Amino acid sequence: MTNIFIKSFNRAFYLDRCIASVYKNMTGNFKIKVLDDGTPKKYLDKIREKYPEVEIALSDSYENKIKAIEENLISGKPINGFEIPTKFWYENVENASEYVIVTEDDVWFTEPLNVDELTSEAKKLNISLLKLGWLGNVQERSDLHLKSISENIESAQPKDLLLMPEKLMEAFFYNRYKFFSLLYKFGKVNNRTQVKYWALNSILMGFFRKDYWLEVWKKMDGKVDEKRQLINASLFYKKNRNNPNFVSRLKTEAMKTTFQSSAANSYHEYGFDFDVNLFNHLINEAWLRSEFDPMQNFPKDFSLDYFKKFITGKINLDEYEKWVNQFKLQYKNLGSDVD
Repeated sequence: MTNIFIKSFNRAFYLDRCIASVYKNMTGNFKIKVLDDGTPKKYLDKIREKYPEVEIALSDSYENKIKAIEENLISGKPINGFEIPTKFWYENVENASEYVIVTEDDVWFTEPLNVDELTSEAKKLNISLLKLGWLGNVQERSDLHLKSISENIESAQPKDLLLMPEKLMEAFFYNRYKFFSLLYKFGKVNNRTQVKYWALNSILMGFFRKDYWLEVWKKMDGKVDEKRQLINASLFYKKNRNNPNFVSRLKTEAMKTTFQSSAANSYHEYGFDFDVNLFNHLINEAWLRSEFDPMQNFPKDFSLDYFKKFITGKINLDEYEKWVNQFKLQYKNLGSDVD
């Protein structure tokens, strides 16, 4: 049996969509487990009612996060979105199946997949990470050696990565001792060099061999340190770089995510008069009343006009649109398809 983990925080309307998309598109022997860090109980109760076979586990910080959400709605006190239950996630994956999918509530499956076949193929081809989606990033293709290795899978060997000992990789990513600056000065790296290491990782859309996922997520210390993840990934890959299939991907993307919402303001503060937490509350409440359809516009994201129906008069729509456009631009500049 393959474990499918969904990391969740206070967006029951997207969590519903994510779970529904698994049952719509996924076949084989699998178990869904929601790893929740602060979705109010009344919303989780509705998820339990709709999907009684889905297991829901609560983080140690769950009660504190619930309190933070309530305080935010009453007084506007910010929610600290940088407090992340990485230990909770790690322990769950540590006790999971040989291959795992670890995704988030605002991600959904768009194409049919059989987890038993994925596992069989991954074992046979010695794949540590099979990417199920990559945000339509065509720019990434130039950084990869792509080669068909089965009917539905291609190997995606990264090109021209600097693979150094741990201390040098830390100096490279964190610019310790001005190491990256010096490499840049002498033309050895450029502004895209570090981005290329994402060929080795997938936070939202990966079918991982468990040992590799655990290695990537070591030393997170209660926060998502993406540079630390890429250091961990490069060190593990260095030991396995002679395996041409170490990182592979589906020939057709099978997952999508949103650029119209976020779990909290922390990661997307663009200076607009838009409160993500209020937005999520309003949509959650409409969903709880069964007025909001979690599969509207599927397999694409919810239409912006659909969201506006539930927030008009309570959120500045112009500011919300500016926020969405800035969110999309951030990823569009990295080569992603944001539509």
